[in-house]
Amino acid sequence: MSKIAVVGSNMMDLITYVDHMPLRGETVEAPSFEMGHGGKGANQAIAAARLGSPVVMVTRVGEDTFADATLANFQRNGIDTTHVIRTPGAPSGVAPIFVEPSGENSILIVKGANAQLAPEDVDAAADLLKGCALILMQLEIPVETVYHTVRRAREWGVPTLLVPAPALPDLDVSRLADLAFLTPNETELATLTGLPVDTEAQVEVAAKTLTARGIGTVIVTMGGRGALLVTASEVKHVAPVKVAPVDTTGAGDAFIGAFAHFHTQGLPVFAALGEAAKYAADSITRRGTQHSYATAEDFRSRFPG
Repeated sequence: MSKIAVVGSNMMDLITYVDHMPLRGETVEAPSFEMGHGGKGANQAIAAARLGSPVVMVTRVGEDTFADATLANFQRNGIDTTHVIRTPGAPSGVAPIFVEPSGENSILIVKGANAQLAPEDVDAAADLLKGCALILMQLEIPVETVYHTVRRAREWGVPTLLVPAPALPDLDVSRLADLAFLTPNETELATLTGLPVDTEAQVEVAAKTLTARGIGTVIVTMGGRGALLVTASEVKHVAPVKVAPVDTTGAGDAFIGAFAHFHTQGLPVFAALGEAAKYAADSITRRGTQHSYATAEDFRSRFPG
């Protein structure tokens, strides 16, 4: 099967389920708390691996018990950890997450060792990365490492996908022109382009400014309104899959990891996005981030055909 690489982040999720978010200066009691594995890069890797893709992870962890747990989690899910690097003197990344009764969430991230993932770490993994069908990246690692990965992947002939989150207003799109896929949400698209994105027509206009600058395909995720696939020559709407949300944490990463799996296994882009929409929708019907990601068998039992 085609191999996927993730050059990106990992976090330990610290998830608090709240009845309501506290006001400034207010202390409230929360009904429950869970710990889990997260980080945009790790989430995408786990989603793809659970669907059956072989996955290589290039990331940094700290020198703490969270690092041990993260490595064990990758290995349980069959992910190649050859280039998961322990970082002396650094903590592992953490993400305190607050989930409201509606399923909506608010997230803080502390990058920890993720902030030290360097271009040299990518070069050290070159022999593995050259053999991959797709490399996924996010912005929870240094942006120079992202730019470097895009450039090296072009030299190797390997397509790349970037989730531009957390949004960076000074992201240099000219250094991303070799991306096969850029996958912003509406807020990130507005930050990247400086254009309004209040309607689907505005989203299309903003996305086309990015394809005009050399990015192959822009996939704009729009939450409950689905996604918009935009290339230089076509625009297609990916319909949302309606479910009753329990916890939306990690749904965007489930979507990307699933898309990477289905596309590298041979589905055309639009069809792969349709499967990814189902996978992401399924994930929000359960609590947690990676806890909520289905295996291929479970996914097909819920979405046959």
